[in-house]
Amino acid sequence: MSKPRTSVMLRTYFSEIFRLFFPERCPACGRSLPEGVRWLCPHCRWDMPLTGYAAEHDNPVARKFWGLVPVQEAASMFFFTRHGRYRAMIHGFKYHGQWKTCLRLGAMFGAELSESGLYDTVDLIVPVPLHYRRLFRRGYNQAEYLARGIAGALGRETDCRSLVRKSYNRSQTAMRNRKDRWENVADIFSVRCPQRLDGRHILLVDDVLTTGSTLTACAETILKAAPSCRISIATLAVSATELFGGKGQGGL
Repeated sequence: MSKPRTSVMLRTYFSEIFRLFFPERCPACGRSLPEGVRWLCPHCRWDMPLTGYAAEHDNPVARKFWGLVPVQEAASMFFFTRHGRYRAMIHGFKYHGQWKTCLRLGAMFGAELSESGLYDTVDLIVPVPLHYRRLFRRGYNQAEYLARGIAGALGRETDCRSLVRKSYNRSQTAMRNRKDRWENVADIFSVRCPQRLDGRHILLVDDVLTTGSTLTACAETILKAAPSCRISIATLAVSATELFGGKGQGGL
């Protein structure tokens, strides 16, 4: 038996042993993944509550920003509710180091955006930034990995340096009052390289859309610094409660 073939067999053998004791689990439901399946189990992939908004110019996510900030396009990939299984997936990549999940979801969402044709004029993908203190504690910015996944699917560049969070603020997820959320993000962003953004179509990316306060604050800051640019918005998830009403179902 040739050495290359022996090496492949040994890697396969040890890989199967590893999977036996440490099976890869679905980030949504937590079940062990079937043989040959990577990342998301077939049931959760099939059952994901997709919005379909990537293909609609006039959709509830876009309308959420009407009267707040001018946007070209806006979409979220799926709905989330407080007690849904996808909340655990969001918590996994937001707080527990599962950044690869965000990268893969970004690629999945980016494929939708690309297929729709509505985002063909986007020049640059800009993630909502974290403050350096929170970035140091967490080790990564989940919006950045989401943006990189989207950028790969769209064939565009990611800019993670021009928009910065200049002030350290409380986490938005800790606040239930809408007024507090808007005040919490007032004047906390700045643009470091406005000439890099001016005149370009920017896709502003974040993980979850609730009140829209953070994205609105980012968009306002960018437009103030680079008034000739255009803004579109993409978030992975959107609170069904925020869009359609109801009580106690949309929080993280």
